[in-house]
Parts: sequence; structure tokens; C-alpha cells
Amino acid sequence: MTFHANTETFAGRPVVAVPAQGEPLPVVDGSAAWRFEFWEEDSDDSEGPNPAFNAAFDELLDGVDTAAIHALVLGPWGYAAFADAPIVKLCEVAHRLPNLEALFLGDITGDECEVSWIRQGDLTPLLEAYPKLRVLRVRGSENLKLAPLHHPSLEELAFESGGLPAAVVTAVLDSDLPKLEHLELWLGVRNYGGDVTVRHLEPLLAGGRFPALRRLGLRNAEIADRIAAAVAGAPLVGRLEELDLSMGVLDDEGAEALLAGQPLTHLRRLSLRRNYLSAEFAARVVAELPGVDVDVADQQTEERWGRYTAVSE
Repeated sequence: MTFHANTETFAGRPVVAVPAQGEPLPVVDGSAAWRFEFWEEDSDDSEGPNPAFNAAFDELLDGVDTAAIHALVLGPWGYAAFADAPIVKLCEVAHRLPNLEALFLGDITGDECEVSWIRQGDLTPLLEAYPKLRVLRVRGSENLKLAPLHHPSLEELAFESGGLPAAVVTAVLDSDLPKLEHLELWLGVRNYGGDVTVRHLEPLLAGGRFPALRRLGLRNAEIADRIAAAVAGAPLVGRLEELDLSMGVLDDEGAEALLAGQPLTHLRRLSLRRNYLSAEFAARVVAELPGVDVDVADQQTEERWGRYTAVSE
């Protein structure tokens, strides 16, 4: 699987593309998430910020009421395999975006750049520059960094990757995020930098982090069976409303361990979508969790060369 299309909704708002430079923003009925991108063909493979993107972004801010921007989706900032995400630019203009509540950094399709090639950067100053930010979604993990921090407002944090570095997960779990309700980690595979183990997740699963957390996604994991076994006895699960273990290589053995653990009937939703469950076991999971919205669609069949997470390269 790769990303074939841009997101159409974000943070509960329809995504509306910013038109070509010099054109006014369209009038929308209600609040929108504005999507901005600046693509240029560039054969320069030097890594760093894209000056052309920064200039175009400044032009956008000069032409709109920036106080009215509450949600922002950033697409390509040039060729994202070469150009760093515009984190420095976003920090520089934070005073001009005083009401920004939601940010998607990297709404980039596979045709524009493979997810494992998307260069990010250090998110720490970005979060510090936007204390009102409630939602942050990040796609890509090349050069991705984060230091433990306190953020008073963040409610939803998601990392989409083909391989999420353990150092980033550890920094998230060491952060003080008192309002965090939704945490989504696409763990990926070791070949693309995904070196997270169950040991790294233990502080989270023990239930001592993030008192407001109600929705947890440990998705796209090549260690899905081990995660399921750990989740089965995790104190955190008792206060969750939604658990998402989709897009990985979970098989009947992992699902058996999950069902053999603590009761899951309190969940509102359980997603095991796009894994490697047999039809018989998928039906069993649904039958044993009456009243839970269980998603077991799109199960895969192991090919002769193995199993694969939904997203890697």
C-alpha cells in the first residue's frame, strides 16, 4: 500500500486547497483546513529547507487573514526526499498564526515521494512555538526528531511512517501531554528505521502516561503479534475506548493472545483491519466481542516470500 490521494478531511474539517499564487482563497461554508503545497522540479539533492517554498508560504500569509487559519495541511514543500519539512519556517511565522489548532505535516502521495523518503526534522521547537495546537499529524520519518516536552493543549498526535524510530517514541512517552486523547504510532519495519520493540512501549501500556488517553493506535507493525500479547495484559487498555492494531502482520496466534487476555468488551471499537487473520479466526474475534465495533476487513494472504506491513517504503 502507498498513499494514492490527498486527505479530504482533517481535524473534522473539509480540506480546501489554496489556489495558485496571487489568487484569493475561495469562500467556504464554515471552517476549513487549508491545504498548501509548493512543488518545483529541482535536481539539487542538497538537503535543507526549500527557499522557494518559504517565499511562497510568506506570500500566502501576506494575502490572507492569518488569524482565521485554524487548521493547516501542508503537502509537498519541494521534493520531500531532498528538502526538509518547513519546520523552521513554521516556527518563524508562529506569531502570524495565533489560532492554529491543527497541523498535518506531509500530506504527500507516493507519486510525489515515498513515505520512507520524506524528510522531517526536529518537531520540538514546532510544538513549543504553537502552544494552542490540538492536533498534529506527521507523515514520514527520515531525520525525524523529538525531545521530551510539556504541551498543554495537544489532544491528538499521529506519526505515519514505514519505520518509526524508537527515539521518537521514547520522547513522546517521556513528554507531559495532559490533554492527549488520541495517540497513533505507525511503527513500520526495521529495514526502514522502525526499531521500536515492546520494551519501548511498556511505559505507555503500564497506564502511567497520558491520563486523558482514550484512543490508541499501534499500527502498521511487523511486531504486531508481540504487541497484541503485550496489550492483552496491559493496564492501559482498561480505560481505552478505541484500540487500533491494523495494517500490520497480526495472525491467528497474535489474535488468540489478545482474546486470551483481559476482557475487551468495554471497547467501543477494535480495529484489526488489514492483517493476516484467517477467515475463521476473524469471525471468532467478532463473535467473542458482542457490542464492540470490530473491523476485520481486508485480511491478507501470506505470499511465498513472507508478510508485509501495509506501509513500508
